[in-house]
Amino acid sequence: MELTLKKADREDAAAIAKVQVDSWRTTYRGIVDEAYLDNLKYADRERVWSQAVEQNPIFILTDETDEVVGFAIGGTERSGDFEGYDSELYAIYLYESVQGQGGGRRLVEAVAGNLAERGFDKMVIAVLAENPACRFYERIGGQKIGQEEIEIGQFKHTELIYGFDLKKMV
Repeated sequence: MELTLKKADREDAAAIAKVQVDSWRTTYRGIVDEAYLDNLKYADRERVWSQAVEQNPIFILTDETDEVVGFAIGGTERSGDFEGYDSELYAIYLYESVQGQGGGRRLVEAVAGNLAERGFDKMVIAVLAENPACRFYERIGGQKIGQEEIEIGQFKHTELIYGFDLKKMV
């Protein structure tokens, strides 16, 4: 399958929302509270992404039919908890059907390159510890630099924090 990488615009918000909700439901089923997953709404996420695309570039992957099958976005690190890390990969989601084909790496590299162009040096990403993608972040050079507890729905989860040196990624 051929995947095309490009920057999203506001008109892509609905497709981005669908990728996020559907990816959460496949990736986190059995990990995150079922009721939480069942209550995710495309329209709610579409509103978020239509605003987010105005604040930071969102990179999307499309398949040969021009359907959005993945996306990623990054910007300024939000917590201030990780000294020396000034940027963050806020989100990266791909449909399960396209995982393992290099699209995730292309999305991370696109965000990392954009962040480096914008003057950032180091990037973090928070990943649920039970997420199988943890191995992916380690393979592409992420180093565990911390962890934190978050609440999703009614339950607490551990997030692993991976750090990346943008100079080594671009």
